[in-house]
Amino acid sequence: MEQATPAPHPHADAVPTSPASHAAGPQPFQTVGSPPETLATKPLLPSPTQLVQMSSEAAKVAVPESVLRKQKREEQWAAEKKEKALAEKKKSIERRKLIFTRAKQYAEEYDAQEKELVQLKREARLKGGFYVSPEAKLLFVILQLLCLRQIFNGVFLKVNKATINMLRRVEPYVAYGYPNLKSVRELIYKRVYGKLNKQRIPLSNNQVIEEGLSKHNIICVEDLVHEIMTVGPHFKEANNFLWPFKLKAPLGGLEKKRNHYVDGGDAGNRENYINELIERMN
Repeated sequence: MEQATPAPHPHADAVPTSPASHAAGPQPFQTVGSPPETLATKPLLPSPTQLVQMSSEAAKVAVPESVLRKQKREEQWAAEKKEKALAEKKKSIERRKLIFTRAKQYAEEYDAQEKELVQLKREARLKGGFYVSPEAKLLFVILQLLCLRQIFNGVFLKVNKATINMLRRVEPYVAYGYPNLKSVRELIYKRVYGKLNKQRIPLSNNQVIEEGLSKHNIICVEDLVHEIMTVGPHFKEANNFLWPFKLKAPLGGLEKKRNHYVDGGDAGNRENYINELIERMN
């Protein structure tokens, strides 16, 4: 009778370990014939630095040439825009200084004229006479009826023979006189509109005036006031730039618009008393 052969142990091929290895702790299981697991046998993965470099290189390759040209063009435009803004800011600062200097100069000129007029009147009174003011050079005309443009429109006119003859023909329909500096300044600051390309533009800043009258060395409101008030060499251009003033109905109404001013009415030449009417209508 044959003796049965015992079945092999499942771990018969395992390499026996020494007692020292048991004392050191549990060891990984290794089978006979398999090489020890080392870094050389593991699959190598790219490091994060290599991944970043690879992604950047891929991105460079993926960007189309048209996109790069557009980006370069936009950067160039941004640089030009910034340079233009800085130049405009510098120019604005210089212009503001010039405007302030001119306004101060005009104020001194007006004060000197006023003091001279007072001094001349005082000297004439001390000598027993009276001082005759120089003939006015500026008129302000208010249209009272619809025969010309609109009711209560006003314009500046230069005093000369042709203007006087024209006003005499329409005298029953207009009121006019000699405005002072206060009236001229208040009209321009409060009621003025400019004429650019045949359009009615509000003078909200000096840029509109500079655009329309810079070639005549008029760049701000005070330049415009001075040119109108003194009837300067470019009065015609400055006055044509101004749109006719649209005034409101006079406070308190009109007395008798069909009668002349000297007869208790409102029409005709009222000389310096036009300033009172302007104040009521402004």
